[in-house]
Amino acid sequence: MNIRYTDERCFNEAQLEELFKSVNWLSANYPERLLKALNNCETVFTAWDGGNLVGLINAIDDGELTAYVHYLCVNPSYQKMGIGGELVNMIKDKYKDYLYITLVAENPPLVGYYEKNGFKQSEGAFPMCIVNK
Repeated sequence: MNIRYTDERCFNEAQLEELFKSVNWLSANYPERLLKALNNCETVFTAWDGGNLVGLINAIDDGELTAYVHYLCVNPSYQKMGIGGELVNMIKDKYKDYLYITLVAENPPLVGYYEKNGFKQSEGAFPMCIVNK
């Protein structure tokens, strides 16, 4: 399998919807908004198997100190192949001179995954959000 990685924003609504549905994320229900949101992010890296979007990571940054990783998703059929790790490495490389690369792991297995990729839990930090469905 030859996975191609790029920072070109060559995805469309249908491809994003398919990828995000594959991981059962709420964002998949809003493909038009998802496309707009990703096109407004500072950084988006994608993974492709031919014409199939199989992975994506994005970050929002302040241009100097902090980058926030919002999405990391890999189609389950392509998980455990190193795609997520490669996408994380691309983010870590781009933001290597920033003080912080921050993300929220939304479930316990992801904590271990991100720790394997160099992230550490912030002592005394409590991720919080408002979800407007």
